[in-house]
Amino acid sequence: MSTSLATYISLPGTTAEAFEHWHEVFGGELNLMRYGDTPMEGMPFEPDPQAVAHVALSLPGGELTGGDVMDDKDYPIRDTAYSLLYTVESPELARELIDKLISGGGSENMPFEKAPWGDWYGQVFDRFGVMWAFSVESGESGESGKATG
Repeated sequence: MSTSLATYISLPGTTAEAFEHWHEVFGGELNLMRYGDTPMEGMPFEPDPQAVAHVALSLPGGELTGGDVMDDKDYPIRDTAYSLLYTVESPELARELIDKLISGGGSENMPFEKAPWGDWYGQVFDRFGVMWAFSVESGESGESGKATG
């Protein structure tokens, strides 16, 4: 196995729904395992058998992983302190993905357009409160004019 870095996100009981939504939006390969699918002997806590123990969504360029939060604390999800940055090949593809997240209950945070540094950039919050940032390098195809949806 080679060295890699994946993003891991814990959601408050909505992990399965979120990853299924992201799978619909982005495609890729989805592998989801619930606690009820695992041998639960020796666990330091009593998980809900329907809670997500681990999920992985393999996408072109990376992997998004996660699981359900296992305590009763209220963790902030919607925030601008972090985002999932997805760099894609064209402004048209980025706009298509942004539109899918918005039509799935999300909202635009920053319009997707040419940024002052020359690349395309924009942000959207999905319906789970996760901020997705989209980037297209200026040397990529489709860079003339504003990307439209």
